[in-house]
Amino acid sequence: MALTDLYSDALALLPSAVAMRRDIHAHPELGNELPRTQRVIIEALDGLGLQIISGKALTSVVAILDSGRPGPVVLLRGDMDALPMPEDTDVEFASTVDGVMHACGHDTHVAMLAHAAKLLSARRDELNGKVIFMFQPGEEGFGGADLMIGEGLLEVAGRPDFAFAIHATPGAPINIISTKPGPLMASSDTFEITVTGRGGHASAPHQALDPIPVACEVVIGLQTMVTRRIDIFDPAVITVGKIDSGTTSNVIPETAHITGTIRTLSPATRETVRRYIEQVATGIAEAHGATATSEFDLGYPVTVNDNLAAEWVQKVADQLTGQPVSLPLPHPVMGAEDFSYVLNHIPGCLVFLGMCPEGRNFWEVPMNHSNRVTFNEDGMTLGIALYAAVALERSRNWQ
Repeated sequence: MALTDLYSDALALLPSAVAMRRDIHAHPELGNELPRTQRVIIEALDGLGLQIISGKALTSVVAILDSGRPGPVVLLRGDMDALPMPEDTDVEFASTVDGVMHACGHDTHVAMLAHAAKLLSARRDELNGKVIFMFQPGEEGFGGADLMIGEGLLEVAGRPDFAFAIHATPGAPINIISTKPGPLMASSDTFEITVTGRGGHASAPHQALDPIPVACEVVIGLQTMVTRRIDIFDPAVITVGKIDSGTTSNVIPETAHITGTIRTLSPATRETVRRYIEQVATGIAEAHGATATSEFDLGYPVTVNDNLAAEWVQKVADQLTGQPVSLPLPHPVMGAEDFSYVLNHIPGCLVFLGMCPEGRNFWEVPMNHSNRVTFNEDGMTLGIALYAAVALERSRNWQ
């Protein structure tokens, strides 16, 4: 079977996939507890002859397609959760849950993966080995992938030989597959710095020790540190998202709090940045007679694609459509992904699927995590086909 035939069959499944996506979009759920979404997935997989395993610590779904023949174990991931934010689009299937929106395309991921399962189940005779369909809650900061690994994901059907995921983006032309070898997405950590001075009356700052200007200087010092002490070819991004201090206009507070995020592309720079943040904060505070303490919350690690896998997947994408659709990324993306936990254990890759809305310029549309983001559902055809093609091609060439 030619891969272009697989694309044609995926196109026939598009109306069903769109209906599933819209149902999930209208009923978004947060974090690791997504019972309705889990139910919709299990119903979509019913009758396909898959082994279904539900998570215990989270409402995940693991579906296993076993060909009954020796071969590789291929893991395909689709994340399930929404974001805690309002939706301000005019689509007819907009969120019915106040303050919750599928603003990152996870609804499309779920629908594409479920329909890839249908494609592959219909081609069971063409497969060798097994396919694991990983439907994962909690990508948006809840570490769902790590929890699923802890529940035995990587042992449930034999250790996977290859792992693959797709992430939808309106910031690329429709049906463009983009990725790169090596680091693709950044690690994501948070920090909080507490600057402690001495409170007093706002009319007599010399009798107090105002922590607010010290905190402001720390913020500037952090930005200078990044540009002067971090290698631009192994970059870091430090963003201060919140400064909190004081209670009213005529009181100098005792403390000021600085909260921010750190994004890096290597474990070495990740550790170095934390050390430098503490050094800068402590040094600036002490220069003013104040003190500073720094606390860190380590988030997702760097998402690292296998070098050969990234190039191979893009070739598969080109073969699916019979024309070039792959566009290598020139540099990493500084957002973070918890598929990184899977790629820490299993070689594979994550790709971005262009889903720019029709009639819009991809460089100016609302992006993922925007309250106004929309996705071109026609791009789901390529997503369904690519999930299936990756499993089939690994299966055919496993020896």
